[in-house]
Amino acid sequence: MSLVSTVTMSGLEFMSTLFVFAIGLIFLVVAIIFIVDVNQTVDAVRRNYPVIGRFRHVFISLGEFFRQYFFAQDREELPFNRAQRDWVYRSSAGEDNTVPFGSTQSLTPVGTPLFVNCPFPTLETDAEVAAPMLIGPQTRVPYEAQSLFNISGMSYGALSRPAVQALSKGAKLANCWMNTGEGGLSPFHLEGGCDLVFQIGTAKFGVRSDDGQLSYERLREIAAIPQVRMFEIKLSQGAKPGKGGILPAAKVTEEIATIRGIPTGAAAVSPNRHVEIDNVRDLLDFIAEVREVTGKPVGFKTVIGAYGWLDQLCEEIHRRGSESAPDFITVDSGDGGTGAAPMPLMDNVGLPIRESLPMVVDIFGRHGLRDRVRVIASGKLITPAEVAWAFCVGTDFVVSARGFMLSLGCIQAMKCNKNTCPTGITTHDRRLQKGLNPEDKSVRVKTFVEKMRYGVGTIAHSCGVRQIRGLKRYHVRIVQENGKSIPLDTLYPPQLGGDSRSSTAKNMEDAA
Repeated sequence: MSLVSTVTMSGLEFMSTLFVFAIGLIFLVVAIIFIVDVNQTVDAVRRNYPVIGRFRHVFISLGEFFRQYFFAQDREELPFNRAQRDWVYRSSAGEDNTVPFGSTQSLTPVGTPLFVNCPFPTLETDAEVAAPMLIGPQTRVPYEAQSLFNISGMSYGALSRPAVQALSKGAKLANCWMNTGEGGLSPFHLEGGCDLVFQIGTAKFGVRSDDGQLSYERLREIAAIPQVRMFEIKLSQGAKPGKGGILPAAKVTEEIATIRGIPTGAAAVSPNRHVEIDNVRDLLDFIAEVREVTGKPVGFKTVIGAYGWLDQLCEEIHRRGSESAPDFITVDSGDGGTGAAPMPLMDNVGLPIRESLPMVVDIFGRHGLRDRVRVIASGKLITPAEVAWAFCVGTDFVVSARGFMLSLGCIQAMKCNKNTCPTGITTHDRRLQKGLNPEDKSVRVKTFVEKMRYGVGTIAHSCGVRQIRGLKRYHVRIVQENGKSIPLDTLYPPQLGGDSRSSTAKNMEDAA
C-alpha cells in the first residue's frame, strides 16, 4: 500500500471517528436537556414536550423579525409602520421620497386627517419661513427659538455616546434645539454646539445634591452654560405616566453614574413625581424657583389624563399674575416613548396626543393665556401630515424623539431597554456602537429636519397659507364613523385668543 493511500485511510478514519464523537456528543446533550425538561416544573410546555418545547421560545423571537420584514403590510405595524419609517429613512438620506401609483393609506378609518386644499394655493415664490418665536420674554435671558421642529428628551444613558454626539451635531446643523432628557447634561450634548433644553426629572439627575434634592449651586452652573437655553420640569412622559424614569442596571456605566450622581451598576429608577410638587400652587412655586435661579425660560412636560387641574393652574396664574405662568408646556402623548416602561402604563394610561393637544390649547386659550404660554407637541409625530395636524390644532412647536432615532438608523428592533441595540443607538456595548458614526449620522439628522420643514410647508401652501404657523383648524377635516369628514373646528371650536372664524366662513371667503 502506498504512502498516499495510508495517509488517505488515516484521514478517513479520523473523520469517521470525529463524526461518531460529534453524534454521540449531540445525543448526550439532548439526553441531558430531556432529563432537565421532564424534571423541571416551571415551564409546562417543556415538561410535556421535552427538548422540542424549547423551540417555542426560538420561534417567538424569530416571529418579531419575520413579521417586520416579510409578513406585515406597509401600514400595519406598531408603533411605526413601514411607510412611516421609510419616509424618515429616505428623507434622512436625502433621497427622493415621492411615491408612485397612489397612496397605500386608507382614507376611511375614523380619525384620519384630510387637509383642505385651496383652489388657488400659495405660490412657492410667496412662501414664507416661519419667524423665530420668543419663549419666556419676562425672563432675564429669554430664548428666541428658530425651529418649528426639534429633538425631544432622550437622556445620555438611554442613548449611547455616539447617538448623543450625532444628535447634538445634527441639531446645530439644522439650527434646532435638543432636549437633554432627564439624565443630566453630558459633554456629548455640548459637543455639537446646539441649543439645549435641560430637563429636570423627578430624580433631579445632574442638578441633585447628595441627598437627592434640587441643588441651587448645580442649577446655577448649568444655567451659566450659554448653550442651555431653557429648563423643562418633567412631570410625566408618554411611556409611563405616573412612573419615574427607568434606566436598567446594565446601562448605568461609571461615566453615566457620575453625570447623574448615582451609584455605578445599579438600576436608576426615578420617583414617580417631584416630592416638592403636590398641587398646582407647588408647581408654580417650583417653576418660579428654577426661573429665579437660572434666569431662563422654564416650563413643564406632562401627559394629559385628568385635565381639571389645568383650569385650576390657569386660575392660580391669574391670582398671582401672568408672570407666574410657565413659559411653555410640553404635551406628551400617552402611547409610549423611547425608554423602558411597564406595559400597563405604556398601553393604557394617558390620553393620546390627538385628544390631549386640542384640550390643552383650548384651556389656555379660554383663560386668555395662549399668548403667554407656548405649547409644544410631542408623541409619534414623525411625518409631515402628523406635524401639520399639530400646527392646525394650535401648537407652537413640535418635538420628536423616535423620529430622530429613526433618522440615526433605528430599525425598530425593540431592544432599547436591553443594551443590545443592533444599530448602536441605545446600547453602551462598544462593539455595537462602532456601527454608528456621529459625523455621518449628524448630516442625516439635519436632512431629516429640513425635509420635515419642507413637507409641512408643502401642506401649508396647498391649504393656501404662506407659512406653517398659518395653518388653522379649518384647514383639516377628520373622518367620522359614517365615513364622512367634518372640520376640526367643528370638533374643537376655536377659543378666545385663536382664529374665531368657522370653516364655513373661511370657505365662503375662499370662494369669494
